[in-house]
Amino acid sequence: MNKRFIGVLGFAFVVASVASLLLYRVLVNRPQPAKAAQASVQITLATRDIDVGNIIKEDDVHLADWPGAVPAGAITKVQDVVGRGVTTTIFAKEPIIESRLAPKGAGGGLAAMIPPGMRAFAVRVNEVIGVSGFVVTGMHVDVLISGQKPAGDPKIGTMTKTLMQNIEVLSAGQDYKKDAEGKPIMVQVVNLCVTPEQAEQLSLASNQTVVQLVLRNPMDREVAKTSGTALEYLFTGVKPKLEAAPPPRPRPAPEPVKVVVAPPKKDTFTMEIVQGSKKTEAKFESIGEGK
Repeated sequence: MNKRFIGVLGFAFVVASVASLLLYRVLVNRPQPAKAAQASVQITLATRDIDVGNIIKEDDVHLADWPGAVPAGAITKVQDVVGRGVTTTIFAKEPIIESRLAPKGAGGGLAAMIPPGMRAFAVRVNEVIGVSGFVVTGMHVDVLISGQKPAGDPKIGTMTKTLMQNIEVLSAGQDYKKDAEGKPIMVQVVNLCVTPEQAEQLSLASNQTVVQLVLRNPMDREVAKTSGTALEYLFTGVKPKLEAAPPPRPRPAPEPVKVVVAPPKKDTFTMEIVQGSKKTEAKFESIGEGK
């Protein structure tokens, strides 16, 4: 009985092994289904690194298949990028994005880097004003002014005040390319990115006061509230009181309106007097009752 059971079990094992082997060979030799062709779109890619301010030429870009999701703002025609200025560095094999290019016809160089509605204002600097050459492209600075306050108290002396904060530096001299290492560059002029109103203020401050730049962390966007300081405070330690604006002069009281009362109208009567052929008239005032 045991021998018969063992024989059946062995036979079943052999049959199962053969069936498994046959199934394995069938699966291995089964032709693989062709992979579905992945959809791709042709977009413009940079053939080399393109620095800020350069004008894109035909050999700087080429069309290439881009599998998967197309980057937002990607350009699909070479003619749409040729001749336009670069506002942000583009590296080789990167897609050409609309936001990295200047508008058509804007050209290249520093002008293409100025955002719409903003202006580039040149400030003369030296080793002190330029923070020993560390005011370079891409940095952010505060603008300080020092001078005498018009119609101020001469005892207070020279005053210093923060005029503007968190102003971006567009270029240091003629160099408008950002340096990843932030190496200092000694220049005589830096161009600041300001609004038209700030440009007016800087123009007046440059002619009437001493302008100095203060370097700040580009990630620090907080605007500090300062009231300025004066020479008197540096020596006495007591902040000078700001001159209060004179109180408004009281308006003179309006003159009283003179009311002219018309005299009462007197009642008159006319008497006709006939003397022969002559006829005359005489007017008399009537006398009121009780008078």
